[in-house]
Amino acid sequence: MRRRTAAALVAAIVLAAGGCGGSAQEGAKTVDPQAKVKLTWWTGQTADAEKVLEGLAAKFTQQHPNVTIEVSSGASTTDDLLQKLSAGFASGVYPDISYAFGSWASQLQESGKTLDLTEKVKDPAVKWAEFPEAARSTATPNGQVIGFPAIVDNLSLLYNKKLFDAKGVAYPTDEWTWDDFRAAAKKLTDPAEKIYGTAYSVSASEDTTWHFWPLLWQRGGSILSQDQKKAAFNSQAGVDALEFLRAMAVDDKSVYLDQTDERYAPLFADGRIGMIINGPWSLYDLKQKKTDYGVAFLPGTNGDHQTVSGPDLWTLFDNGDANRAYWSFELIKWLTSAEGDAQWNLTQGNLPLRNSETKLPEYEKYVKEYPGVEKMVANLANAKQARPTVSGYVEMSRHVGEAIAKAMQGAAPPKQALDEAAQKSAVALAGG
Repeated sequence: MRRRTAAALVAAIVLAAGGCGGSAQEGAKTVDPQAKVKLTWWTGQTADAEKVLEGLAAKFTQQHPNVTIEVSSGASTTDDLLQKLSAGFASGVYPDISYAFGSWASQLQESGKTLDLTEKVKDPAVKWAEFPEAARSTATPNGQVIGFPAIVDNLSLLYNKKLFDAKGVAYPTDEWTWDDFRAAAKKLTDPAEKIYGTAYSVSASEDTTWHFWPLLWQRGGSILSQDQKKAAFNSQAGVDALEFLRAMAVDDKSVYLDQTDERYAPLFADGRIGMIINGPWSLYDLKQKKTDYGVAFLPGTNGDHQTVSGPDLWTLFDNGDANRAYWSFELIKWLTSAEGDAQWNLTQGNLPLRNSETKLPEYEKYVKEYPGVEKMVANLANAKQARPTVSGYVEMSRHVGEAIAKAMQGAAPPKQALDEAAQKSAVALAGG
């Protein structure tokens, strides 16, 4: 399964494509649904998940024998897909469909190589409104739909019951405040045993940054200005949010600071960390480790328990062939239907793309197999805002991640760190 961290390269996609602007159209307009077509699909998945998609592609081609699908991961890691796509746009050789992190959406749309699906998703058969709002928004950069949601998720609070029981600390509830969270983390921390109350990534990747957004939003802050051309995260709300994290890390010393993104989840599974803020992708490993864990909504501020969702996309590209465009759309429409998604995301432990899936028998099996996942499904309702999809987001995110890392390691005061990040982000956000 793909990594959530998305430490994406800022590839010069627009330049590679020779310009920017609206999405490409479907080439020739005449579609012959019976014509033989070959589609190239880059999945961005690791080996086990790749096999599942290969099986689903085979099932689709059995139903449509005129369609051949060449399925591959596309790159050695999901992060590398952005650079690979950029190179493909420059050479004129790129896939019909590719997995893409949601933070790449504007860059891909501005390449001029994506299909414009805005009108096609209005077809009632697509049931576009069933996808969560954050996912639909991510798939619609600059007002144009460029693909379908591939994975939806959110950050929830996971806690290790064994550690809570050992320290006599009450389990988290959905009504917890951040002060409750901080107090529990202090009680759970045991320096002699190298046990930490909680953890935070300070790698300066997107994993660092997106964990910060809920604390900002709950305090009434915004990531960007209303016109999305300037930083707004360095408001008082942002400073207060980062000061809270700094105090836990530097003053309380209750936070395991992960320099890699990769260590905190395994340490939680092994009982070395009491609480982590993480998503459904962690449940498979927790099940394998037989970790006794629980799941709750994020702690809140003044009753606001907003979380952040990180929708990723199946992005469709124009190769100048109307038949390939037609079947690319049909394939992903089928894959992301309630029945198709039950064979893909539910089998992987991911959240369902559509609420209607909760009525399927596969969903009953899913919630039994992954304890606590129903809480994460319910938590989608707390994902009220989407991360920006502007082309400057990837660069801005890196600067914000660096600011968080500095503050949490005592290297800079929160206000100074965030102001510097805003200044460094200015050119990218202005479209430079």
